[in-house]
Amino acid sequence: MRKYVLPVSVFGTVIGCAVLVKNHVTGGRCPSKAKLNGKTVVITGANTGIGKETARELAQRGGRIIMGCRDMEKCEAAAKEIRGNTLNPHVYACHLDLASMKSIREFAERIKEKEQRVDVLINNAGVMRCPAWKTEDGFDMQFGVNHLGHFLLTNLLLDRLKESAPSRVINLASLAHLVGKMDFEDLNWESKKFDTKQAYCQSKLANVLFTRELAKRLQGTGVTVNAVHPGVVSTELGRHTGLHQSQFSTTVLSPLFSLLVKNPELGAQPSIYLAVAEELEGMTGRYYDVLTEKEPAPQAMDEEAARRLWEISSKLVGLKEDQGQSSNSCHTDLPAPSQQTHGQNPGPVVGAVGS
Repeated sequence: MRKYVLPVSVFGTVIGCAVLVKNHVTGGRCPSKAKLNGKTVVITGANTGIGKETARELAQRGGRIIMGCRDMEKCEAAAKEIRGNTLNPHVYACHLDLASMKSIREFAERIKEKEQRVDVLINNAGVMRCPAWKTEDGFDMQFGVNHLGHFLLTNLLLDRLKESAPSRVINLASLAHLVGKMDFEDLNWESKKFDTKQAYCQSKLANVLFTRELAKRLQGTGVTVNAVHPGVVSTELGRHTGLHQSQFSTTVLSPLFSLLVKNPELGAQPSIYLAVAEELEGMTGRYYDVLTEKEPAPQAMDEEAARRLWEISSKLVGLKEDQGQSSNSCHTDLPAPSQQTHGQNPGPVVGAVGS
């Protein structure tokens, strides 16, 4: 019997340490009990993962929730589920493909047509470590979806956000921005060999730079904007990382990984916190690591890089061009449009991870 004492003790110690680490990276739940009665929240990529759980809790708090998703079948199902769970009838599915500038413009026009206010915009959707796919408009998929898509959407909704002030914009970022580099000569990986990891890190750095520049431009408007790393969360976002592509990963790394990551419900808490916390009123241009404000990477604080990224992004998305025609692809009482595909891309998936 004594021969089992040491192995059991070691195993117990490992599990105990894993639980402590998991509790640390989880960061806990949003401490605020604030309600959102009378307020409208727009969430991108809300049919699964972090986005879905964010929509669920904000609906529970009484908000009018607009879920912008590419896959309308899944989005409708998620919206119906949330309405049933929360008994909040004001949860709506709306078509939004962040890999299409046309779709983004149609979504924004529909929001402005149907919604009198936008109190919170949560730029949650994203792609991670995908192959060298291109968006409908020819942008690198990760830069196009994670940054350019949300850059355009946010700018198109700024009038509604200003009219609804005090209002908030929340950008889902990642610790990956720490090793990100902006290659302003080749943002879309057209001249150099494609590196999916660096492409992702660049897009996450762009999220933080965008946050800081937008906050500067919105001073005095009553609209705040902050970026957040939600922690290490188990979502569909990591499907291209190869975690389960070997026997070793499946049998050894995957179980350890599951001990350290949090579920989407806990992964949504940082977004919820930034959306509702009373103590964050007026706070803008900040970066949060889960529920704690942190200083971002030095390259994310480069004001010249932020200004340059803004100017280049504006030109790439044609920000000053005609905003397009209204679409009938919004709300549960309207028919969903046919689905578009971009090469082999299965579409943006929801969530954010901490690597």
